[in-house]
Amino acid sequence: MALLRRADLALQSAKEPPLRKLGVSGSLYSVLINLEVSPGLTGAELARVVGVTPQAIAPLVGKLVDRGWIERRPHLRHTNVQELHLTEDGRRELADADKLLVHLEGHLRKSLGEQNYRSLRTLLGEVIEHLPTWTPPN
Repeated sequence: MALLRRADLALQSAKEPPLRKLGVSGSLYSVLINLEVSPGLTGAELARVVGVTPQAIAPLVGKLVDRGWIERRPHLRHTNVQELHLTEDGRRELADADKLLVHLEGHLRKSLGEQNYRSLRTLLGEVIEHLPTWTPPN
């Protein structure tokens, strides 16, 4: 597992500086991409998807609202709940960040070679599939 963690840290270290030059930290990107995939999430739902507490997601959402990249809308059934949606500006910022990450993935694909890259994707998919079935020891 230490190798997976090291790979994750290396990925974060590679992508964070160029993302920050675009004005999008890795945390902000995570919020944007999740709202692109699942528009209308509430703050609590977004926090669960991103893997942080609702208290941790609130300042990220606030920052993105202040930038005009996401907007809060009233929930259709629950008047005290707000849904979060990307704005057009948010979509543009996300598209710029996505271009950067597609370039990074292309670099990995070229560096590993096509066969190794496909194998890595397959194995990572299996890791993602099997992790939820793990039960911690008592």
